[in-house]
Amino acid sequence: MSAIAETARRSQARRRTRIDGWRWGGRIFLVFMLLYTALPMIWMLITSIKSGFAAMQFPPQWWPDQPTLASYQKLLDPQNSVGQDFLRFFWNSLFVSTATTILSVIVAVPAAYAFSRFTFPGRNFLFFAVLLRNMFPAVIFLVPLFILMRAIGLVNTHGSLVLTYLTFGLPLAIWLLKGFYDNIPVQLEQAARIDGATRFQAFILIVMPLSAPGIIATAIYSFIGAWNEYIYAYTFLSKNEQLTLPVGIQRFFSENTTDFPGLMAASFMMSVPVVVLFLVLQRYFVRALTEGAVKH
Repeated sequence: MSAIAETARRSQARRRTRIDGWRWGGRIFLVFMLLYTALPMIWMLITSIKSGFAAMQFPPQWWPDQPTLASYQKLLDPQNSVGQDFLRFFWNSLFVSTATTILSVIVAVPAAYAFSRFTFPGRNFLFFAVLLRNMFPAVIFLVPLFILMRAIGLVNTHGSLVLTYLTFGLPLAIWLLKGFYDNIPVQLEQAARIDGATRFQAFILIVMPLSAPGIIATAIYSFIGAWNEYIYAYTFLSKNEQLTLPVGIQRFFSENTTDFPGLMAASFMMSVPVVVLFLVLQRYFVRALTEGAVKH
């Protein structure tokens, strides 16, 4: 018996060693990926607090001898032209991204619910036709959409960007939400209907809370896609007061020189809303998921 027990103990120890090896390998890989994604952000932040001369030094100065926040002060000061333009571009991007996110959720929620719960002629064809747009790169639709926007008088307006971003964001948003609705038991709605609720009331009171993680994921995807988009904003907008941040930060480039500290400061501040939005909604994402589990 002792020999059998000793053999089992050694086998278990070898198995634990193999598991620990994979676990440590995964940890090392995660650390590597963290450094790979974080180092550009760190370098961008360090460059933003350098002077113009220190930013151009070679070999590069890894940490400035005299850190300065002059670039941030210039960007946030509405008294100078650079600050005025940056704040205007920031609010333009915030407006376009927020409007796109709200409209994406408003349209995608009932569309995904209809694809998930109802049966109608051409349902599968229409669903996959919605996803068909994602097979093509966005630049293919640039000229046709510009001609369309010019025909309806939306060139040089934020409405052209909102409609365009909806065109690109809705297919994936509908597909994501449909997956959440498919996983919600239809018996919950049937029980609510038996208790006297209408279909709309069952949808609002039962389905919407349980699909909150999907709605939040859709909102994050729509906001980030609209916030970072460059090609269509560059094509549809030419007036300085209408530009969004991805296009507006070109102000830091000139023919003879580039304000690298200002450019890095503007880029860092442009990334802050997306990071904050994700961190805030991630908490609500987890909470909505656990609340949905309790309601089941």
